[in-house]
Amino acid sequence: MTPKVLLRGLILIASLVALGYVLKISGLGSSIDKEWIDADIRGRGLSGELLFLGICGLFAAIGMPRQMISFLGGYAFGFTEGVALALLATVIGCVVSFSYARLLGRDFVATRFPGRVRRIDNFLAENPFSMTLLIRLLPLGSNLVTCLAAGVSGVSALAFISGSAVGYLPQTIVFTLIGSGIEVDPEMRIGLSVVLFVVSGMLGVYLYRKHRHGKSFDEKIERELGEDG
Repeated sequence: MTPKVLLRGLILIASLVALGYVLKISGLGSSIDKEWIDADIRGRGLSGELLFLGICGLFAAIGMPRQMISFLGGYAFGFTEGVALALLATVIGCVVSFSYARLLGRDFVATRFPGRVRRIDNFLAENPFSMTLLIRLLPLGSNLVTCLAAGVSGVSALAFISGSAVGYLPQTIVFTLIGSGIEVDPEMRIGLSVVLFVVSGMLGVYLYRKHRHGKSFDEKIERELGEDG
């Protein structure tokens, strides 16, 4: 993983850690996230879980970073349940945006992202599950744009969504761990999160470079990884 990619990931982790402490000690946290998480989500059982899934799934579908959803899941539910619910919310967002592009927004997406649609169609065509898994493991790229472009392409919905779900898991674990550690053992959990992020990012970059077979998924990502395409 290049220093630039690693730096961006570490900045994201640091910003989420800072947000967690703000939620814990400031009036801003009390008036916004505590009002929602503590009053409407945490300790509300099934109704809180469904509300979390509905709101975070919707926001994931319109571009909310999946790392933030994972952080909120850890903050609201703890590590184990937070991973499960954050992953499910992110997958719901993936299904919604993919389905929108495939069923309703084909002309809009194809016009707005023509180059991305062609590249992702070519990239995913032969092994859609495996290649989707590769791009989801990368600590780069736009989740929303990828879902929209895949929806317009000819890729199998089942292969794309299942590959996305598996590929989302490493970063879901990392950022849920950060959120769950804001009040308990924060230093240990944040340190472990940084290590896991670096390892998962390096694995994603390694697998992408090894198995893409000369195909280019995204020109910007190629530049970030120091590849020629």
